[in-house]
Amino acid sequence: MPLPEAFLQELKMRSDIVDVVSSYVSLRRSGRNMVGLCPFHHEKTPSFNVYAENGSFYCFGCGVGGDVITFIRRIENLDYMEAVRFLAQRAGLQVPEDHVDDGMAKLRARILEINREAARFYHSVLMSEQGAAGLSYLRGRGLTQATIRHFGLGYSPPSRFALVDFLAKKGYQEAEMIQANVAFKGRSGRALDRFFGRVMYPIIDLRGNVIAFGGRVLTDAKPKYLNTSDTLVFRKSDALFALNFAKNQGGQQLILAEGYMDVISLHQAGFTNAVATLGTALTMEQARLMSRYAKEVVICYDADEAGQKATARAIPMFREAGLLVKVLNIVGGKDPDEYIRSYGEQGPARFKQLLDACGNDLEYRLAKIRRNCNMESADGRVAYLTGAAELLATLDNRMEQEVYAGRLAEEIGIDRSAIMMQVDKNSKKRQKQQQQKQFRTFQQQTAGIGDDINPEKVKHLRAASAEEALLAYVVKYPDHAKEIYTRLPPEKFSTSFNRRVYQVIMGKIMDGKDYSLTDISGDFSVDEIGAIARIFAKYHDVSATWQDAQEYIEVIEQEHAKLRLEDAASVPTQSIEAYLAELKAKKK
Repeated sequence: MPLPEAFLQELKMRSDIVDVVSSYVSLRRSGRNMVGLCPFHHEKTPSFNVYAENGSFYCFGCGVGGDVITFIRRIENLDYMEAVRFLAQRAGLQVPEDHVDDGMAKLRARILEINREAARFYHSVLMSEQGAAGLSYLRGRGLTQATIRHFGLGYSPPSRFALVDFLAKKGYQEAEMIQANVAFKGRSGRALDRFFGRVMYPIIDLRGNVIAFGGRVLTDAKPKYLNTSDTLVFRKSDALFALNFAKNQGGQQLILAEGYMDVISLHQAGFTNAVATLGTALTMEQARLMSRYAKEVVICYDADEAGQKATARAIPMFREAGLLVKVLNIVGGKDPDEYIRSYGEQGPARFKQLLDACGNDLEYRLAKIRRNCNMESADGRVAYLTGAAELLATLDNRMEQEVYAGRLAEEIGIDRSAIMMQVDKNSKKRQKQQQQKQFRTFQQQTAGIGDDINPEKVKHLRAASAEEALLAYVVKYPDHAKEIYTRLPPEKFSTSFNRRVYQVIMGKIMDGKDYSLTDISGDFSVDEIGAIARIFAKYHDVSATWQDAQEYIEVIEQEHAKLRLEDAASVPTQSIEAYLAELKAKKK
C-alpha cells in the first residue's frame, strides 16, 4: 500500500530540498534558483540547479534530476522506502510502516544478514585448520592477530558449497544468496560459492553493515582479486574500503591507497585515516564522499605507469570535490605496505616523514611535465612553459594561478605577465569548449536523441515536445486541468512515457491531492523522475498562457490523427471512410 498522504506532506514540508542538498553540495543563489557543482558527474562550471519553489533539482550537464527523495536515493544509494526512512529520521518523523509494501526493503535486510553471516563464517574458517593457508599468508604480510580481528579478515575454503550449505542451515534461500552475490547458480541449477580458496576482506559501510567482499587468491589463478558485484546493498562506485574506520580518526586528512593490504598495513602502523577504492578507478561519488570527512587527501598510489595514470585522473576529481590534494611518491616505487615492512620498527616513522614532506598536486604535475622536457634547450623550456600554462588554465583560483606563474617566471627567467597571458588564452579556449559541449548535449536532449526513458520521442518529436510543454503547464496552472483532461484524454498522447506521467499527475489533481515530484516519486523509477524533472526544469522560466496550452493540445491532437492515418494501411476501407467522415464533421 502507498504511504499516507498526510505523512508525505509532512515529510515534504520538513525536508526542504535546499537544506538537504546543501549538506552534500555547496550551493549559491542564481536568480530564483540555487546552483552548484553536480555531485553526480565531473564538471568545472556549475550546471546543477535546485528549484526551491517546486522542490526539484536538475543538472543540465548530465541530465540527472528529481525531488528530495530521488536526490537521497541517488547520493546514498538507497531504494525508495529507505530514502523515505532516511529523510523521516532526519526530520524526526515516524514512518507509518503498517501502510508500506516493503518487499524490497525486506530483501535488502536479508542480504545484509547473509553478508554478516558470511563474514562470520569466513573469519571462523580462517581461525580453524581449514584456514591455515590464509592465516599463513596474512601473517607473512606482517599482520597481527589484533589487526586480523579488527578488519574481520577471513578465508573461503576450497569447497564450492561450504558457504552455501552453511547459510542454508541458517534458513537462507539459494535465491537470496545469489541476490547477495555470495553465490551463483551452477550448470546443475544448484547454487555454488562465489568465493573459494581466497583470503576474504569484508567491506563495511558507514552504518557498520557488511555490504560486500573482496577476495584474494593464494595461487596463480586469475583473477587475483575478486570483488562482489553490485547488489541491492552495494555499488562499487559509491563505497570505500575502511572508511568506516577512517571517518572516526579525528583529523581532516584521508590517505587514498591502492589496495586492501596497503590500507590494512597503514592502519596497523598507526595511519588510521587510510582508505581504498574497490578494484575500480576513483569515481566522483567517492571523491564527494571523502570530502564529507576530510579537507585534504593524500594520493598514495604505486609509482608504476598505471599508478601514475590513476593519480592524474584522481586529482581533478578531488579538486572539484573541494579537497586539497597532495601526492606521495614512495622512493624505489614501493607500495606503502612494502615500504613500511622493509624498515621494520622504523617503518611507521619513515612513512610519516614521507607524508609530511609530500608536495601538493600542482607541484607534482608541474614536476611531471618538467621531467618530459629537455630543460637544457630553448625548445624544451618553451615546451615546459606551454604545458605549465595549460595546467594553470585548469585552475579555478586566480591567486593560485598568479602564484605559480610567478614561480615559473623565476625558474625560467621570463616575465610573469607573458605566462599569465598564455594562461588566460588557454582558459578562454577551455571555457568555449565547455560551452559548446553543453550546447550539443542540450540539443541532443531536446531532439530526444539517446532518450532511454522516452525512446518514442525521437520519432514523434513534435508531439512529444507539445506533450512536455502541456505537462509543465498543468503543474504550473492546475485550474485548467479538468478542462484539459476532458478535451484531451491520455490515449491521444503519442509517447507512452508522457502519457503515463499525464495520467498520474491528472489523477492527483482530479483527486484534489498534491502533485509535486515528491508526491509522485513513488510511482516512477529514479531515472523516470529525472526525466520528469528535466521537463519541469526546461519550462521553469517559461511563461505560458491558456492560449499556449490550447495550442499544445491542438498539436497533440494533430499528431495523434497523423498516427491514426499512418496505421490506416492495415485498416479495412470502410473504417478509413468512417474516420475521414468523422474528421470532416469535426471541422464543420
